[in-house]
This record gives sequence, structure tokens and C-alpha cells, in this order.
Amino acid sequence: MKRPGNQLQYGNLLEYHQISNKKIRKVCEWLQNNLQNDLRVEKLAEIAAMSSRNFARVFVRELKITPTKYIDYLKVENACQYLTETQLSQDEIAELCGLRNAESLRRLFLRVLDTTPAQYRINFI
Repeated sequence: MKRPGNQLQYGNLLEYHQISNKKIRKVCEWLQNNLQNDLRVEKLAEIAAMSSRNFARVFVRELKITPTKYIDYLKVENACQYLTETQLSQDEIAELCGLRNAESLRRLFLRVLDTTPAQYRINFI
């Protein structure tokens, strides 16, 4: 399948294992299993044992994106996996990925992948 030129590559958007800063890597590992928890920068900074401001600065330096964008990409990546490997509804997938509902999932997909979850599922099943 060809993707539009403005669309991110599907799959494996994030490789946190290659992050050199141990504190940032720890946060990224924590995020993998905690998308339904409090994901404010203050909470992430607490996990990293850093101030919020320093955490945000170091995070961007290490990953070249903001913590918020990273979390969006992580949610999309997880949702993509659910869409292709399960028959869960979009509302169920949204909840598992820390989103309010299917509409939130749809908006996130459009913003990050320039496609809808339904279209993604059709294209990759």
C-alpha cells in the first residue's frame, strides 16, 4: 500500500530502546504500559526524578519531539496494533489507548497518520 507523502510511515514509530538518557528511557518504558494513567509532563518528570521544565527540555533533545507528541504517536502505534490484531471496537481500542472514545481516536489518527482508524483497519487486515 502506498501512503500519501504527508503521512507518517506505518508501524514502529517509536524506538525508545535507543535513547541514551536513562531517565528519559525509563519514562518511555513506563509509558508503554501506562497509557491510561496520568500522562501530564509533571507526572512524567516525577518518574524521571527531574523538574518538569528540565524533563521537557531533555526529552526534546533526546527524541526530537515533545512528550505530548511522543504520547500521541505511542497511542496511535498501540491502536494500530489493536486494529490489525483484534476485532475490538474503536471505543474499546480508544479506552485501552488512554483516549475518551472512538471520536478522540479518529481525530488522533487524522492528525498523526492522515487516515481514520476504520480506513487503517481496512488497509491492513
